[in-house]
Amino acid sequence: MRTVSNLLNLEGRVYVYLASNNIRQLFLRHAEEEGFTFPDGTMPTQGRTDDIYTLHHDWTINSVGWAGHMAYHNPDCVVGEPLIRVDYGKYRSGSADYIV
Repeated sequence: MRTVSNLLNLEGRVYVYLASNNIRQLFLRHAEEEGFTFPDGTMPTQGRTDDIYTLHHDWTINSVGWAGHMAYHNPDCVVGEPLIRVDYGKYRSGSADYIV
């Protein structure tokens, strides 16, 4: 089964796109079940919802804000490690084309 934590195996900065409110709630629930939190310790299902989150190797997640949205839509402009964009709905459904 594809898990949130499996996405940490991708090489680069992982941005997770959540196309609908249902997918957002699913992602946040899965992240929480797997032990992810926001940096301040807030549980994913208790924080505010957004359409794009980043995953970090310290088992935290962040919503990306306006700068992260800009980076998501212009990944070639990001300096440093590659920006990997994952469509969580496709990822969880087993689709092979979950990388945006």
